[in-house]
Amino acid sequence: MNLKRRFGLYGIGFALGIALVIFFLNGKNSGCYYFPNARILKILREKPLTFSDKALQSLKTLKLDTLEIHKILLNGEIDFSKSKTKQKPCRFYWINGIANSKAVVLYVENCNNKATIESIVLQK
Repeated sequence: MNLKRRFGLYGIGFALGIALVIFFLNGKNSGCYYFPNARILKILREKPLTFSDKALQSLKTLKLDTLEIHKILLNGEIDFSKSKTKQKPCRFYWINGIANSKAVVLYVENCNNKATIESIVLQK
């Protein structure tokens, strides 16, 4: 089999494969979350989110609303050096983000059934 025919067959197979992937994934809310930061934030967004009393007080003091917190859970950066990722049964994560033009840090407890925001602090 010559090289030109080989590339032609490869191209046909590749095009069919792409068409099948587009057909099966079309309209579905699918995504690839390979990196640890994106994967943990996705897990936190999917769980029921609760606020501790301290976090609710911080929301009032900093004049933030829960929509800003959800934006941080969408676009924030997890500081794994300050997080307690090996702790059982619940893991704790430090999440840095921007809310109302302020640098904010969330301290989030990630349990099996829910995620709890323990504290919200302005970052210095």
